[in-house]
Amino acid sequence: MNKNITVIPGDGIGPEVTRETLKVLNAVGAKFHHQFNFTHCLMGGIAIEKTGDPLPQETIDSCHKSDAVLLGAIGLPKYDNNPSLKVRPEQGLLKLRKELQLFANIRPVSTYKSLHHLSPLKEKQLTGVDFIIYRELTGGIYFGKKELNEAGTEASDLCIYNTDEISRIALLAFAAAQKRKKKLTLVDKANVLETSRLWRKNVQEISKNFADVKVDYMYVDNASMQIIVNPKQFDVMLTENMFGDILSDEASVISGSLGLLPSSSIGEVNALFEPIHGSYPQAAGKDIANPIGSVLSGALMMEYFGLNEEAKAIRDAVDWTLSNGFVTKDIDPVNSYFTSTIGELVSNYISNDIPQHSNIRNMALGQATII
Repeated sequence: MNKNITVIPGDGIGPEVTRETLKVLNAVGAKFHHQFNFTHCLMGGIAIEKTGDPLPQETIDSCHKSDAVLLGAIGLPKYDNNPSLKVRPEQGLLKLRKELQLFANIRPVSTYKSLHHLSPLKEKQLTGVDFIIYRELTGGIYFGKKELNEAGTEASDLCIYNTDEISRIALLAFAAAQKRKKKLTLVDKANVLETSRLWRKNVQEISKNFADVKVDYMYVDNASMQIIVNPKQFDVMLTENMFGDILSDEASVISGSLGLLPSSSIGEVNALFEPIHGSYPQAAGKDIANPIGSVLSGALMMEYFGLNEEAKAIRDAVDWTLSNGFVTKDIDPVNSYFTSTIGELVSNYISNDIPQHSNIRNMALGQATII
């Protein structure tokens, strides 16, 4: 298989974690005889500094011509700390989502037994947690009309949805539920919001075509509590843009580190893959950032290409790395390894340069590999 991938390293730790993912994808390509062609492009703060535009046209063009997009992270403190700036890094990401019509953001949420001690939840709440959030990404209040009166004393943000926007992501979520535990939970605020009532009406109608999927309906305030109290009850969670933004960030802490979780954004033609964490500029250039979220985003990309065996190879390598204590500073501040070392270990495991049933006590760790 030959695939063209646009790589947008972005800002902060983005270039570092992305670099390790490219190592892993090259290892996958070599093992399974695929050719991945990478084109590097600018977006975010670095794009503003180099071109004055958070999303240059050549980046848009490259994404349209590619089979998928791999993104690092977007954002720099100089922009975050000055809300009056008219040109901002996140404008590039929002525009790219619109340009590529990436209407569905998909975030898997799971835990690793070896890292349960890092989670704010108790062990009994973590065992068996494995759900996935389908968040609508191009509609709702984030993209609605925004107004501020002349006096600057009153503002409004319009939340608007139509049936087409709801149906296309709902169909994806139902299809995913059919392949999993056959349970879907719609999260809304239908007791208050007209848009939520439209969501509920559409999902109820679509559910008639998925008789094998059990559908639950949950208000967003209750859902935010249930994610903490009993997260294992969820399988596929479906929700609108702002609710999904908040709930997926809340769910991300269950694993114990923001650096562990991947995400994908899917459209009719294009797809973008990125870790859920931010640009973490304080760690930039120090080789200490956790690359696992980015690496696992690469696994989601493989699944998008239909390469399920390749995706499993990446996840198996990550499991081996974490279970044997090869982790970055965010997970273990004392016994930690470099970003680049983790990338090498995952890549080497995929390439069979590390015995898959090896006894870690009989090994020594060099600069980048097991010897």
